[in-house]
Amino acid sequence: MSLNHWCYTMAACLLPQLGMASMLHIDPQGESFYQQAVPYLLQANSKFEAVTADTPTASAEEKERSLALAAEAGTLLKPAMALLEQAASLDHPVAQYRLGLIYALLYPSEVIKEKACPLFERSLAQGFAPPALNISYWCPAFTDTSEYQEALRTVEASMSFYEKYFPQPAVRLECWPDEPVGLAMQWGGSRDYQAEIYRLQGDSNRAQRVKYYQKALEVNDCYKAKKRLKILLNPN
Repeated sequence: MSLNHWCYTMAACLLPQLGMASMLHIDPQGESFYQQAVPYLLQANSKFEAVTADTPTASAEEKERSLALAAEAGTLLKPAMALLEQAASLDHPVAQYRLGLIYALLYPSEVIKEKACPLFERSLAQGFAPPALNISYWCPAFTDTSEYQEALRTVEASMSFYEKYFPQPAVRLECWPDEPVGLAMQWGGSRDYQAEIYRLQGDSNRAQRVKYYQKALEVNDCYKAKKRLKILLNPN
């Protein structure tokens, strides 16, 4: 292969990623609102993590303490939501994700469909990976669209742009074998979410399922992809 041919080939591979990266932009005022919300979100998360799992063995005192912690977390989320709403209105993708997550966790199903799903979709459209998982849980109608599949394909090109915003919480990271306890969420880094994107692509793309599951394994030894690959490659 000639040098010129090699250069053209490399350029053809890199252009889609460079194009996606060049289009990404965070509004400065939106970033300010988001950063002001972060301390409230972290404090609320620490309260939720301290809530005792609701089990038959929990004592009355434990249940009362858990209710008090959840109430304190809810109080902290009120100013956080006000700031996130302002950031989301300026199209801040991370704020859109965190605001949508609050709606999805704490509000009725009709609110999730009306408010959370559009926020997740707008965030994912800007190349932010975490909302893809929530869309698969709470917004299944969108997963059948070409927009969703295209967004999954372009996420990888934007990972470096969003690196500073990780880790990010998720209700459940399917690539991890351990399940969250109580009201605690799981916090994943950019590689964890990249593995989840590959897993989601494998789930929805039968023709390239093995390829995507293997990519998820390479990124973080994805537990769910490993189980499904074992079944695919050893059906008997």
